[in-house]
Amino acid sequence: MPAEVELKLGIAPGAVGRLLRHPALAAARAGRGTRTRLVATYFDTPDGLLAAEGIGLRLRHERGAWVQTVKGPPLPASSGALVVRDEHEFPLAGPELDRQALARTPWSRPLQRALADPAFGPRFVTDFLRRTVPLRFADASTALLCIDCGELRDPDGEQRRSIAEIEIEQLTGAPLELFRFAAVLAADLPLRILMAGKAERGHALLRGDPDGWRQPVRAAAPVLTADGDAASALAAIVRECAGQIAGNAAGLVHDDDPEWVHQMRVGTRRLRACLGLLQPLLPAPGVAAVAAELRWLAAALGRGRDLDVYVDELLAPLARAAGPDSALAHALLPLQQAAGSARADARAGARAAVDSPRFTRLVLAVGALGALPRFGVPEPASGDDPLGQPATAFAAQLLDRRHRRVRRRGAALAGGSAAERHALRIAAKKMRYGAEFFAPAFAHRKPARSFGASLAGLQDLLGQLNDGVTAQRLTGELAADRPDLAAAALGVAGWIAATAVALERDLGPAWKQFRRTPRFWRQR
Repeated sequence: MPAEVELKLGIAPGAVGRLLRHPALAAARAGRGTRTRLVATYFDTPDGLLAAEGIGLRLRHERGAWVQTVKGPPLPASSGALVVRDEHEFPLAGPELDRQALARTPWSRPLQRALADPAFGPRFVTDFLRRTVPLRFADASTALLCIDCGELRDPDGEQRRSIAEIEIEQLTGAPLELFRFAAVLAADLPLRILMAGKAERGHALLRGDPDGWRQPVRAAAPVLTADGDAASALAAIVRECAGQIAGNAAGLVHDDDPEWVHQMRVGTRRLRACLGLLQPLLPAPGVAAVAAELRWLAAALGRGRDLDVYVDELLAPLARAAGPDSALAHALLPLQQAAGSARADARAGARAAVDSPRFTRLVLAVGALGALPRFGVPEPASGDDPLGQPATAFAAQLLDRRHRRVRRRGAALAGGSAAERHALRIAAKKMRYGAEFFAPAFAHRKPARSFGASLAGLQDLLGQLNDGVTAQRLTGELAADRPDLAAAALGVAGWIAATAVALERDLGPAWKQFRRTPRFWRQR
């Protein structure tokens, strides 16, 4: 099936001239460029039946000819800014859809359901000037650089949004060179990660939603196969984590919902956990460099997330429990104001980090790492090859080690210090990430879900206890040299202590449940 492989980036319109003069483009140029006006109409039902399936259907007028194109949803090979889709194109004699041709695509059923809707029809139009430059990279792979500037509009032209983006479309070879080329451009130009395509942004225009981002992107299971090797499995995990990080960028920058920060932080932690699996095996500079940048991103997100939890999950419930007219509620008001101000500052810092060129380069570096065959490590001439072994064997060894570590750390539950319980929480979190990463490679899905649920129960309790420790630290920082916050600080301390008693009571049963839950990776 024809596949479209392209890397999408947003660009400031004023930077297009600098892009066209960039030395990297001059070095990779493989022929004369072209300029073409492209006008396309996208079709769907009013409720977005095709969009919900990840399908795009358009009719484009290009150089005097009509072309009907159907694109499927992103495939597992997608990674952050890189989008891989199956695509079918049909030349047409005129501006009418060829409905019989649609029946010959893999998405004939949803397309037929859409066509059967009496309200099916044009939904929006893209109209832009495309500059196209053919590229040839050092490894002889080829691509097209497409620079699109124009607009999206509804069929009546009443609603409009601008288009300013570049697409680096692979023609031959592997995607690695796309990431490398984009990284060189991103070092000098104001580029940003662009997860939403023109079709997604067109539907957002019709809904009145922001430009292509709608809800936070949560973790998903990587696509693994039972017979795949460890290198392929780890690359799939890297791509999935990259998608979660990049998918929350636009919402984090433009929206106040704290879930954007939370989900990007989760994606960052998951990717760091995945690279932690690689670092003992691979003394590869690429892994170390990406890991260092992920630490920067984690630091940029961490304080904001801690203050989100502090404000929304501790101070607000405490104020409600105290009652609106209570002395404690009145004492909490200045602490809530101080925390809110600190939260706004932390969120501004997180937004600045994610909206920076450094973030764009990080996402591109992660994509390049996932696109490197075997992460750039050659096959050993002889001896053991950790990356070449079956993913299930690699996972079983890894999960056994992590399981033993959690059990050793479990001694901290009986009168352990906060630091010891923190170490147990981190070990449990890494165990959980590893189990979630590799569970799709195993046939025993129900035991994997049971194991994940028991581990999640333990980790959540430990996480809530750690939130209390973090809350005590934040209260101390906010109340320092503030006598007017002393009463509120005492109230917070009492609330945390009372909550901790209930959580610690539940820890024992949760630990027992975890210990007796079978290891799904050892079941036959």
